[in-house]
Amino acid sequence: MTTKAKAKKTEAPRPSRPNLDGKPAQADLAPVVGANLRALRTERGLSLEHFAQVSGVSRAMLGQIELGQSAPTINLLWKVARALDVPFAALLQTEITTGPTIFRASNAKHLTSADGSFRSRALFSPGGLRKSEFYQLTLAPNAIEHAEAHPAGTLEDLVVASGRLIVRTQGEIETLEAGDAILFQADTPHVYENPGPEEAVAYLVMSYAG
Repeated sequence: MTTKAKAKKTEAPRPSRPNLDGKPAQADLAPVVGANLRALRTERGLSLEHFAQVSGVSRAMLGQIELGQSAPTINLLWKVARALDVPFAALLQTEITTGPTIFRASNAKHLTSADGSFRSRALFSPGGLRKSEFYQLTLAPNAIEHAEAHPAGTLEDLVVASGRLIVRTQGEIETLEAGDAILFQADTPHVYENPGPEEAVAYLVMSYAG
């Protein structure tokens, strides 16, 4: 009798400290981001002082992030990724796993904007570098999110799941209803706006050139 080996099913660890609103603390990502930032910076031979000048992020803030003492905002992480010339996922990557990976809604970890109105949840295994990334985006009612330009050749393919979303890019303004999708070059600054009274949710595939 032979027995087939089953691929090990992996799952993101359960949150250790949920917020009072039931959402896992963003600080859970701080040690991962800090370790990756420190490794990528030292790999390039950059001092904290030099990297602060290159990235436009203060030396004190970079030091706090690398020590896992500060949970960075999504906009700050985009600045760091651009300065390092790496995909966003390089700052979130953990060990590579094999077999199916489950991302429980109850264990979701979000990166947020400074005011908390914009949230991004990674829906891909961050082990290793990737040419594409999958995100869930949530924008509060009447909120606006200004996104940094991504690396040259980056494409965003976005579909609105609920609510309404306005996307402004390269002088174009498009209003999307639930079920509408848009594909655009994301290597220039762009804006997401929720003009409605309800939270807007969208799903985004980001594809890097090369």
